[in-house]
Amino acid sequence: MEEPSTEALMQAGFIFVVGIAIILSNLLIIATYLNFRGPSEVINYYLLSLATADLFCGLLVVPLSVYPALMKRWVYGDIVCRLVGYLEVTLWAVSVYTFMWMSVDRYLAVRKPLRYETVQTKTRCQCWMAFTWISVAMMCCPPLLGFNKPIFDEQAFICMLDWGNMAAYTITLSILVLGPSVITIVYTYFYIFSMKLKLRSGVPIHDKEYATALSENLSNPSHYMSFALIMTFWLSWTPYAMLRIYISIEGPTEVPFLHFAVVWFGVTNSFWKAFILGTMSPQFRLAARVLCLTLCCRHRRLPPELLGLDDDD
Repeated sequence: MEEPSTEALMQAGFIFVVGIAIILSNLLIIATYLNFRGPSEVINYYLLSLATADLFCGLLVVPLSVYPALMKRWVYGDIVCRLVGYLEVTLWAVSVYTFMWMSVDRYLAVRKPLRYETVQTKTRCQCWMAFTWISVAMMCCPPLLGFNKPIFDEQAFICMLDWGNMAAYTITLSILVLGPSVITIVYTYFYIFSMKLKLRSGVPIHDKEYATALSENLSNPSHYMSFALIMTFWLSWTPYAMLRIYISIEGPTEVPFLHFAVVWFGVTNSFWKAFILGTMSPQFRLAARVLCLTLCCRHRRLPPELLGLDDDD
């Protein structure tokens, strides 16, 4: 067997490191939120959904590209290729829909500050996320059933479904996933940030109870944190989308490693969440501290004030 080139070793090593980073970062997020027993926000359920989708990507999709990067060919057969392509689009769509629900949650916190806790209950959010996973899994399954042939991307070393052979289905799925999601995200965050500007400019609000609740909800760092997560996701995949548009118009590009770089730059989005949460979410930092103390001091009872609880709770 021919020895892998230095180029192949570097690409396979990069994919391996990305896979490890995705797995570890999302395991940290999931463990942090599941371990936390203090007061938590509803948005944490959406963050758990995102982390779960990215964890599946790190466990089931990324590792299967390491060996093909060394061999320069797909070695696992058509069935596995179909499964990988199906998982890719399903997990990507779950993330997009989850960002939409996250933006709706932040919108309701600002639009209905007095009724937010009754409108956005934990049970309702869990039901929405379960519905999202089930509906997306069903919407994305037709190509998995043998309606098209999977394609191995020989530049990015990742197996994808050939959506070009199902143009009508591809367009319909794109509209169903991107249409409501993009429109909702743009509208909700435009409303949130416009309300922030109005409040800062001193626009009079006659209902004092409403004004107080609105001010408290707008001061929540989750607005900026969730917006940063959404923008990071879209910016990560923008180079790939632009390259695909360029190729469809001008034809294939001859720039070495460009296709590999833009595809895996998009995939790296799956582990940026841990950094964004660590820098922009005080509750995540608290929950991570509790997790560390729980692992290091299992024999000791954590002080209630660390969890945000009173001694009587």
